[in-house]
Order: sequence, then C-alpha cells, then structure tokens
Amino acid sequence: MKRVVALGFFDGVHIGHAALLRLTVQRARELNARPSAISFDVHPDTLVRGEPVPLITSNAGREALMSRLFGIDDVLLIHFNYETMHMPWEHFLDKMVSELGAIHFVVGHDFRFGDRGLGNPERIGVYCRAHGLSYDVVPAVTLDGKVVSSTLIRGFLADGDMERAGHFLGHPYELTDVVRHGCRLGSKMGTPTVNMRIDRDMLVPRHGVYATKVYLDNDETYPGVTNIGVRPTVSGGDSVTVETFILDFSGDLYEHRIRVEFYHFIRPEMKFDGVEQLQQHILHDAEVSQQYFEKQRG
Repeated sequence: MKRVVALGFFDGVHIGHAALLRLTVQRARELNARPSAISFDVHPDTLVRGEPVPLITSNAGREALMSRLFGIDDVLLIHFNYETMHMPWEHFLDKMVSELGAIHFVVGHDFRFGDRGLGNPERIGVYCRAHGLSYDVVPAVTLDGKVVSSTLIRGFLADGDMERAGHFLGHPYELTDVVRHGCRLGSKMGTPTVNMRIDRDMLVPRHGVYATKVYLDNDETYPGVTNIGVRPTVSGGDSVTVETFILDFSGDLYEHRIRVEFYHFIRPEMKFDGVEQLQQHILHDAEVSQQYFEKQRG
C-alpha cells in the first residue's frame, strides 16, 4: 500500500494543521495513494523537556477530527518513549517507507524529529531526493497577525474564550466521551445532566458554564449548557467534572458516546446557597444558551 504521510503532533487539529492535512489528501489523490497521518501518543515535550504539555485533544479526538474534517484515512499513533526520542532521524523515515509504504511526506515548516531534533524539513528533502521520494513543506499559517499554534489556542481555552479558540482551530473546541453515571442530582432537580470526564493529560478550560451543542451517536444534535468545574454547591472537592444539560431532550444516554462542542462562555462557576438556587441558575443558563444559538442563526 502506498501512502502520502503527514507528520506532526496535530494537537487541536487547528487551521495550521488543516493546511497540511488538505495538502496530504490532495497529494494522495494525485499519486493514487492513501492519505495518512503519523503522530505520537505522548507529546514529545513531555520527555524532551521534562514538562507535561496539557493537550487540547485526546488521541481519539485527534483521530476523529482528522478523519471527519479532512478525510485522512489512517491516523497512526507511535508510542513516544526514550527509544523513539533517540532514534536517528534517518531510521525514523526508513521505517515510514519500509513498514508503511510512504512515498511522499508532508510536514510543517518547524517540524523536528529524531535524536536531538536533527530531523527537519531540509533533511527530509535530502532524504527524499536520495530515495526517489517526494515531499512538501507547509509554511506557517497566520490569522489576525498571529502565527496559529496549539500554544496560542491553549491560552484562549484557559481564558474560556471559546469564540477565539474556535476561530483559530477552524472548528469548535470539543470533548468526546462515553456518558458516565453521576450522583443523579440533576435528575432530582428536573435538570438531568450527562457526565463526562477530561483525561488527566488534557487541558481543563476555564471553570464555568458554556453554551454548547451536543452530538449523539445517532447523529441527532441538540443545544446544551455545560458546566466545567468542581461543583462547589454540592461537592466541595477539587475533582473536575463536565456536566451537560441537553435542551429539548429526554432519554437514557448512559454508555452512549457523545460529542460536546463549546461555543460561548456564559458565566464563571459559582457556589450557590442551595440546590434550589442552583436549579434556577441552570434553567437561566439554558435560556441564555438557547438565545445564543437563536442569535447565531438569525
């Protein structure tokens, strides 16, 4: 099998990555090959710099976005460990060719890989010319005078600025998970919520309430209102939860996989005097979310 291979980490799958992935699909069509992306299961900086990097998207999230939005057939995740980190850059490309059938590489202008980061676009070019392969180097993508990067977008998410995050991502920030059992307090209050989790290696957006859209596994879509935080009114702990009240929906979603897209920050998370006041605010937040989407349509 022949492959056109995009190389990168692709956290968030933002508009800079989009330029690279669209070119990958285009080249694959021209070369009658399979459009593929190679990434890592752990952010390289976690080992290279010894600093954990809070991720915008999970591994499964990156795969889903690249497939759904850009038509990448295969997203192959390589385990990033000390052996991978110290692998000579030539050996890395050798494996892509011999094991995956790579005939063309697509990389960003700042892509680095292999031992001491010696693998770079210039060396990829030398390698491809020597082995009868082809390649593309995608320049930096700028928006509003800024170079689009995952680091920039992480800052927007930490501020709860979902509009700017979505602007630079090229799509709404999203979380996908299997619906989990919670304490069922929402059901008792008449505002049942679905519970999701944020993986421990992922960035937690600003605690607060958001206008969201919920995509069910049967492709139905509903507006929602989502709280990210520690539930100070009823919990008192520091464990972060993601709870979504789905508007105009009734049914059992436990063990179903849903996708929640975040569009607008409504308010910070607050501690209320009791569950009755909490219920009133949830209903008000739901109304604000509904009005937000009506205004967007109008």
